[in-house]
Amino acid sequence: MIKLHNTKTRAKEIFTPIDDKNVRMYVCGPTVYDRAHLGNGRPVVVFDVLYRLLRHAYGEGHVTYVRNFTDVDDKINATALARQQAGAAGSLEDLIRQRTEETIQWYHDDMDALGALRPNHEPRATEFIGPMVAMIEGLIAKGHAYAASGHVLFRVRSYKNYGALSGRSVDDMIAGARVEVAPFKEDPMDFVLWKPSSGEEPGWDSPWGRGRPGWHIECSAMSYELLGASFDIHGGGLDLQFPHHENEIAQSCCAHPDASFARYWLHNEMLQVEGKKMSKSLGNFFTVRDLLDQGYPGEVIRFVYLSTHYGKPMDWTAEKADDARKVLTRWYRQVGLSTGGTPYQPVVDALSDDLNTHEALTQCHALSNAGDFSGLRGSLYLLGFLANGIPEWAKVSGFSDAESGLIQDMLRKRDQAKSQKDYAKADKIRDHLLRSGVVVRDSKTGETEFEKTSSFDIDLLDRLWVEE
Repeated sequence: MIKLHNTKTRAKEIFTPIDDKNVRMYVCGPTVYDRAHLGNGRPVVVFDVLYRLLRHAYGEGHVTYVRNFTDVDDKINATALARQQAGAAGSLEDLIRQRTEETIQWYHDDMDALGALRPNHEPRATEFIGPMVAMIEGLIAKGHAYAASGHVLFRVRSYKNYGALSGRSVDDMIAGARVEVAPFKEDPMDFVLWKPSSGEEPGWDSPWGRGRPGWHIECSAMSYELLGASFDIHGGGLDLQFPHHENEIAQSCCAHPDASFARYWLHNEMLQVEGKKMSKSLGNFFTVRDLLDQGYPGEVIRFVYLSTHYGKPMDWTAEKADDARKVLTRWYRQVGLSTGGTPYQPVVDALSDDLNTHEALTQCHALSNAGDFSGLRGSLYLLGFLANGIPEWAKVSGFSDAESGLIQDMLRKRDQAKSQKDYAKADKIRDHLLRSGVVVRDSKTGETEFEKTSSFDIDLLDRLWVEE
């Protein structure tokens, strides 16, 4: 049984898919004008874990995950224009295409490094202009939208449930929000579905002249084309709840009044760095690539993300990253002793309880301490680790994964003996290692290091350990 906190109902609910043979999830992806920053990576990892859990529960072939690329946007245009003004060759259209292509590749590279699986579909907005135009035409025909001065706008007050997701009335939103004031708007809250393009700006022919879609209609059209009018889960960062997701709901429910659109809404909280909001002015703004280039492995970044429940604000600190690296190093060396492995049921139960990744990692600690390395390996797979085996940075120079795992198991028993003040047993284990050609050193930080000597004999080590 999977339970998820549904933002729409503000309650934790038992997840019941529309069709358990095709569980469907849509997550808002990036606007591809620059590198993904550290905050952008959090929803990728959060919903990657949910994707893995759904595949575990319903079968890999029975889950459809869609995450889009917004590749038509004013920020992209501005970035390309700046490059043109700086002397880059090519038309604005060429530079826009170059920018989106390189940014999508950056995104894939960085999210792959975090251990995230690629979704089943990664639609680009520019590939679905036709369906967007068709949806807009339908909204106009139903009286939910209107054309004015080359624009098409959605009549917010025509959808009586507008504001239900964020829990605010339209009048409250007008009072507290920055809304774009334009002479062609019937109401300040009406938002753009289509806007005119001029000059070299990207544009497509439409019944309202050459133009391009507004941001919100893109996700509504793509989710409808790939998942249908009703699907199971819609996710994204809390910053998208309003206006983006609120607008998606309004236009999708008005376009398809007999459908439910998304039944469960999940939003991850925001991210801080060293206790402060991430910003360039504070000098604490990092892209995922910045951290990778600084030597933080993707698995370590992923571990820090998962250490905090997705519904709580997360604080990235260097101390957390260093601790994560130590923990993963120990776990990776331990699971080198095992092959295969089924996820530990308490780990599955923790994830099934509204993606409680913090508790799942706590259960992994318990597996590590108990020496259940097969269960640990299976659980780490479910959490998105070990996709490419044990990384080089976690290995001990000169030892195979199996050798390192065996030694780590012996050192774990030695630590247990020391904590129980059974120093004779602890010394005996150290002597077994030394006789087999393994020198053990206890560092001041509490970490135990070991290295191989010329007399290393894995068969003797294995025999002594079995006898023990």
